[in-house]
Amino acid sequence: MAGTSDLSPYDVVLLGSFGGPESADEVMPFLRRVTAGRNIPDERLAAVGEHYYARGGRSPINDLNRDLLARLRAAMERRGLTVPVVWGNRNSEPFFADAVHEALDVGATRVVALFTSAYSCYSSCRQYREDLAAAVEAVGPAADGLVVDKVRQYVHHPALGRAWTDNLLAALRGLPDPGAARLLFVTHSIPDAMDDTSGPGDGEGNLYSDQHLRLAQRLTGEVNATLGTAIEGELVFCSRSGPPTQPWLEPDVNDRIEQLAAESAGPVVLAPIGFVSDHMEVVHDLDTEAAETAARVGVPFVRVPTPHDSEVFVEGLVDLLLERAAEARGEVVVPDTWLSGDVRPSVCAPGCCPNLRTAKPALCGSD
Repeated sequence: MAGTSDLSPYDVVLLGSFGGPESADEVMPFLRRVTAGRNIPDERLAAVGEHYYARGGRSPINDLNRDLLARLRAAMERRGLTVPVVWGNRNSEPFFADAVHEALDVGATRVVALFTSAYSCYSSCRQYREDLAAAVEAVGPAADGLVVDKVRQYVHHPALGRAWTDNLLAALRGLPDPGAARLLFVTHSIPDAMDDTSGPGDGEGNLYSDQHLRLAQRLTGEVNATLGTAIEGELVFCSRSGPPTQPWLEPDVNDRIEQLAAESAGPVVLAPIGFVSDHMEVVHDLDTEAAETAARVGVPFVRVPTPHDSEVFVEGLVDLLLERAAEARGEVVVPDTWLSGDVRPSVCAPGCCPNLRTAKPALCGSD
């Protein structure tokens, strides 16, 4: 295949995401795939399904992925990178196996995957790698010899930090008194046990929460330095879905909004830093539920846009692809980073972010 340019040895880029339903008929099959192996009855899934039915059965995520795909292709073309980009989801069409078939159809021998998930834990990294392995296995002999790598988890990358800083500053400048605001940095809650085991197999764990905390602290410092304010920021969580007996990361965003109202705090500015685009957890759990909580307790509420359409962010994704390609060619690569602390490698270490239910094969790792 011609035209690989600086992405050599890769001949295809795979944009991988979570996926979502696009019609009412797809909602329950989608939710069953998402929760497979967790023995969640259809009655509970149907309650979650109402969030989708209220929007015509359509999650916003696939349309946003189509937009991101177009932006990524355009950014690559501007740099003379003509490698094809395919798209696959873990939980809805097009599935990872569809993307593998498409890659093979254009002659792929070595693929680099870029996930719409920036952080380190089982559900945001290893589960993607497991599903990639299952997809290659499902394709069968046609995929024999296909090599699949991935870029590193990119919470540390300057492009993500700059995109969030830009969006935060725009939101705060729209307030009558930015200095009176309280920043709530929101991410998807996960079980404590998953956070405890996030990170390298020989590490201390809790990398998922630590990455979010470090990004939140840096972003708070950036906006205060720019605006000359002393705004306080903190990390909160949304979308808890486990049984009440299972500990999940807290505090919940709604609980914290109520507490701030009781403290007579100023406007609440929500920045969903756990997401690079508007998943259902953003448009329902924040734009609907958290906004309703804020209105009920009388707290002014602003939700900061996610960075999926930020030119800075998309160009940063291209930088990550180029960095991974240089690494694959054996060049010495110093990862570009915006945060202090542990930058995770592109090849995951043995035992990194383990599957606590069942051991499964995974690509893009050394175990």
